[in-house]
Amino acid sequence: MPAVTRTFRTFAAVGTVVFLLALSGVAHADDDLGNGTQGEQDANLTDDGNLSVSAGGVRFDHSKNGKGGKAGALTSSTSWSPPPCWYAPKYSPEELQAYLEPIWEAGSTGHEWDNEQRKKYTDPDDPEKDFNKHKSGKGYWWDSYVDKSFPPGWDSCTKDYFWVDQGDPPPADVENAVTPEVLAELAYSEIRVPGTEVTLAPAQATKVNLPTWSWLDGAEFQPVSVTASVPEIGIYATATAEPVALKIEPGTPDAETYPASGVCEINNGRIGEPYAKGKANRTPPCGVKYLRSSGDGTFPLQATVTWEVHWNGSGGAGGDLPDGEFGATQDVVVQEIQSVNR
Repeated sequence: MPAVTRTFRTFAAVGTVVFLLALSGVAHADDDLGNGTQGEQDANLTDDGNLSVSAGGVRFDHSKNGKGGKAGALTSSTSWSPPPCWYAPKYSPEELQAYLEPIWEAGSTGHEWDNEQRKKYTDPDDPEKDFNKHKSGKGYWWDSYVDKSFPPGWDSCTKDYFWVDQGDPPPADVENAVTPEVLAELAYSEIRVPGTEVTLAPAQATKVNLPTWSWLDGAEFQPVSVTASVPEIGIYATATAEPVALKIEPGTPDAETYPASGVCEINNGRIGEPYAKGKANRTPPCGVKYLRSSGDGTFPLQATVTWEVHWNGSGGAGGDLPDGEFGATQDVVVQEIQSVNR
């Protein structure tokens, strides 16, 4: 019967999401604690004027995140990915009753099934088995939430509602029940980092067999972070991403990179070194040398920044998460050096 229960609730959640997407573009599959309406997202201004968004039972603070039109999400450098679904506090006893009773009363799921569900939360011979109302204010009913992008595995959280007393950890056998570490993983998926269009010198068109200097604006490439929290149970985690290297791929095998690996390490907070007058005879610490012309076209230079990610959270918890990468492609014109015969 639990499988039937979860199947019904999964279809109901998906139907709600489709309906809400049509109305407002909101893409969250479940509600926040106490909202009473699936699929809604709650946004509030914090005391310092920054936007804090509640989604999937978790509150995200993006005030120290990367900004700008070209900012984007990290892609893990390994096969690891943030949880596609998770469990978090969702209902007080009264709220769960208010949510389930109309479903049972409608009778659309069948009298026998409805009675079986009622027995999970109520018992005429046991007054305390009444949605745990005797514990109101002392805990929450937990339920699953789904990543708003519906990645693979989004429907893998199949456990039915379960109760957790205030101050107690969730059951150890419930995978992806929110803890500081799970919150850090969810915060990872919310991190946005600056775009990676590198500055080149020469700027308009580089020349065959002449080193092209490459660098990124160091002022934009500072650590960014997102904090995820569940205030109802007093836990939080902050995931912080710091740039550590820039990898350059010239877009053609007929090229050499500086250094030879194509990976420019961060040096004194800088990514590469800006070209300046007087450096023409020097080898750039970060750059590329094209060995042939791009003709009437261009070469697609790929610039990818690697970000180290670490986290800290409530209770002194902390650790490392997989490195993330974010890159972009830009077109480079390479011309032959023109000589004048006299």
